[in-house]
Amino acid sequence: MYDIRCLLPGNDEMSRLNEFTKKKTAKLWPITLLRVYTGVFFLKYGFGKITNPNFADGLSGFVTGNLDKSYGFMRPFLEAVVLPNHGIFAFLVAWGELVLGVALILGLATRYAAIAGAFMVAMFWFTKGQGFLASQNHDAVWFMILVVLAAVHAGRVHSLDEKLKDRFRFLS
Repeated sequence: MYDIRCLLPGNDEMSRLNEFTKKKTAKLWPITLLRVYTGVFFLKYGFGKITNPNFADGLSGFVTGNLDKSYGFMRPFLEAVVLPNHGIFAFLVAWGELVLGVALILGLATRYAAIAGAFMVAMFWFTKGQGFLASQNHDAVWFMILVVLAAVHAGRVHSLDEKLKDRFRFLS
């Protein structure tokens, strides 16, 4: 009869695996710090937009003021879709920033949140029409941070993604 216990790692091998996992987790604290900081930033500004009763008008003014500077492919979208529906887009931007912030802070669906956030920030960037290396282009910096958070899967450690990965496979 074949003994299945020979296929399982021994105590020695398990302790080495646990030690490796702890060291790997300890080395990833800068990513956790970046994830949480980015989350706090978006939470703060999203909440500010939600509580501002004039944000929809402000968004309309922002888009109108940047029409001439926006990238060529964005202008038709801004004129035909965003401006006539500025109330809906104000809602989406404000709540999108708030939800992005909460997701990054908690580390919940981190990769998906970072990808959605990068898309949202890219739309701001294209609306402003700034070059990638323009000194005033903070959107490019946030875009790159969110791409990095998605690429390194910042939710692997110190997060709800880590705790829920066995139950919800799409989080890992």
